[in-house]
Amino acid sequence: ARTADREQKRMHVPVVEKPTEEPPPFTVLVHGPPGVGKTTLIKGLIKHYTRQDVRDPRGPITLIAGKLRRLTFLECPQDLCAMMDAAKFADLVLLLIDGSFGFEMETFEFLNILQVHGFPKVMGVLTHLDGFKDTKALKKTKKVLKHRFWTEIYQGAKLFYLSGFKNGKYLKREVHNLARFISVMKFRPLTWRQAHPYLVADRMEDVTPPAALKSNPKADRTITLYGYLRGANWRQGTKVHIAGVGDYSPSDIIPLPDPCPLPSQR
Repeated sequence: ARTADREQKRMHVPVVEKPTEEPPPFTVLVHGPPGVGKTTLIKGLIKHYTRQDVRDPRGPITLIAGKLRRLTFLECPQDLCAMMDAAKFADLVLLLIDGSFGFEMETFEFLNILQVHGFPKVMGVLTHLDGFKDTKALKKTKKVLKHRFWTEIYQGAKLFYLSGFKNGKYLKREVHNLARFISVMKFRPLTWRQAHPYLVADRMEDVTPPAALKSNPKADRTITLYGYLRGANWRQGTKVHIAGVGDYSPSDIIPLPDPCPLPSQR
């Protein structure tokens, strides 16, 4: 009976997936209070996947994580409006928690926002565990934080531990384990996102003619936004809602060659 109960708990309502030849990269959002190690974690994951060091990761970074998987890493700012925007497009959220301090307000705020937006996959990552000298205290803290995390998300939610630093980076083995988890993770398609086209701008360029700006510095700007289209197809002539700015009609939509193709497509 217990086995049957457990099987029943694991079952989901079947969801129709829209197969695409080359799916857009999954968005991995790294969130946490200030000074918890978000940038260091992104650097470590980039180093693991690409064998390259990135000094100062700014904006979205897209990389190939497997034969059929690409990932875009993005750091979430500490602004409530930014958190709301980020919750709308994240496929996986890495919630960083300071082990020496415990949960902070930002984490709970963000979890609340995520629940409203359809609740994507969430994984917890405990950092700053090298401050504990006593193993007993460390064990107790881990247990307390794990159970608090479970009450907030669901029983058995994955919580990773990054135990310390070496040469200003997290330990290779631990980052490797985390990366393996991210690489095989299955994402449930959220119905709202599947029905609406949306684009996270990876790059933005101001293409206003310099002559017009010289004569009038406050002239209307012409801006091009580059990014992967997710969700549904984008029809020419549909209005676009830019978060925090308003609704606009794009003058042109152009499909471009993939800047980061999968190994199978090369």
